Amino acid sequence: MKTSFLSTIKSNKKSKPSAGLAKAALAAFAMVCVVSCKVGEEYTRPDFGDDISSEFYTGEEKGQNMAVDSTNSVEVNTDTIPMSEIPWKDYITDKTLQTLIDTALVNNIDLQKAMKNMEIGMEELAQSKANFFPSLNARPAEYRREYYSENYNNYGSNRARRNHGENPPESFYTERLEYASALQANWEIDVWGKLRWQKEAARAQFMKSKEFKKAVQTSLISEVAATYFNLVRLKSQIEVAQKNYALSDSTLNIVQLQYDAGESTSLAIQQTKSQKLKAKTLIPQLERQYVIMENKLNRLLGRSPRPIQIEIDFEDIEFQERYTSGVPLELIKNRPDVAMSEYELITANADAGVANALRYPSLSIGASAGLNSFKLDEFLDPVSSGFAILNGAIFQPIFNNRKLKTNYNVALSKKEIAQLDFKDDLITAIADVSNSLAKMEKLKEEYAIAQERIEVTQKGLKDAGMLFKGGYANYLEVISAQSDALESELNLINIKNQLLIANVELYRSLGGGWQ
Repeated sequence: MKTSFLSTIKSNKKSKPSAGLAKAALAAFAMVCVVSCKVGEEYTRPDFGDDISSEFYTGEEKGQNMAVDSTNSVEVNTDTIPMSEIPWKDYITDKTLQTLIDTALVNNIDLQKAMKNMEIGMEELAQSKANFFPSLNARPAEYRREYYSENYNNYGSNRARRNHGENPPESFYTERLEYASALQANWEIDVWGKLRWQKEAARAQFMKSKEFKKAVQTSLISEVAATYFNLVRLKSQIEVAQKNYALSDSTLNIVQLQYDAGESTSLAIQQTKSQKLKAKTLIPQLERQYVIMENKLNRLLGRSPRPIQIEIDFEDIEFQERYTSGVPLELIKNRPDVAMSEYELITANADAGVANALRYPSLSIGASAGLNSFKLDEFLDPVSSGFAILNGAIFQPIFNNRKLKTNYNVALSKKEIAQLDFKDDLITAIADVSNSLAKMEKLKEEYAIAQERIEVTQKGLKDAGMLFKGGYANYLEVISAQSDALESELNLINIKNQLLIANVELYRSLGGGWQ
């Protein structure tokens, strides 16, 4: 239903725009502004109560404010800085790794795409703000030639009778020339808050795109660091494998000398050669993994495969210092993915507000002014050709009310789904931190055991070599000692690598890395 409440105003030589109608329009507009209200429910963060714990669970009785120590288990430490508030360059101190991360932050394709999405969100937010202002369109000078039949509004037939008598030709047409130019404006009054809800939804989507960019950056830093540590780990394992191969070759030479002296059998030579080849096979396997890992890191850096220089030795990489993990509810402001989930809930709440506002009447005001004339010589005369139109309309939905109500109910259901998603994402984030804390604690225990084991196997390898040379141990005992020592060294490197990656993963899971 459309109701016009302002009259059309035309100005010419004899009449001017009505001041009374203009005042009436202003009065009507003021009244609308006074009575207007914003329907819908303002967003408030849901309270999940006891479903969200106040501390991180790690399998121990206490988990709140836990901090990571490079030598001890996870323990309470209230004097250190929350890990999520530490800039990544203060947390990751390796200079080579810092350089690689800086390159990734500039060239990584996924991060560049995230920044473009953020620009799109900014443009949509600017557009939502512009909806509050009137739209203004200009129609340049226009020349129009129109032809009318004799039956069009009696215009042609009357003129035909004047010019051609009572019986003009049946196919007679007449023409009319018109010259026009105008400015047109239209303004929708935000009576029920529809435009304000649209602006809030656009703002939430823009903020979500910013958080998405943060999430990509956090994940990128974590993945670059993990790949770098894997490269250093493989480099160290290749060195261990080469050392073990050289040791196997030395053992084979001793067995060969014993065989030549009649102190060993050909079976000893064959088994020792087999052990040597087994040690040699491990080298290309690790080198293959190194190249694959190198290519993965190059892709993260946004460039084609090429060699990456690793200067540091794996033994020189140190664990991070102690930092507090904070409390679970801090993840809402620290973790980008949790913040994204909340902004999605804010968007759903705003969409419900828009759907609710559409059920009520809408008010729009239009105006146009310009020049209009059938004579070219009078077209530019504003007194004789000028015109102005001011009108307004109220639109009230009637027959589609059921559809609008359905849309509103659907929007409310989507809001409830978004709230459940927000809760689920928060619980998942808390579980990530708890898993990382528990993983680090247990890896520290495992690393201490691995260090103790490598001391035992190295001593056993040394003793086996001395006994073998003195004739008090056979080649099988030497081979067994070498295999045990190799396994323990590779295992120690693997555990340390897992612990380094767990440090970075804990930093990421707490929301660090985007500062």
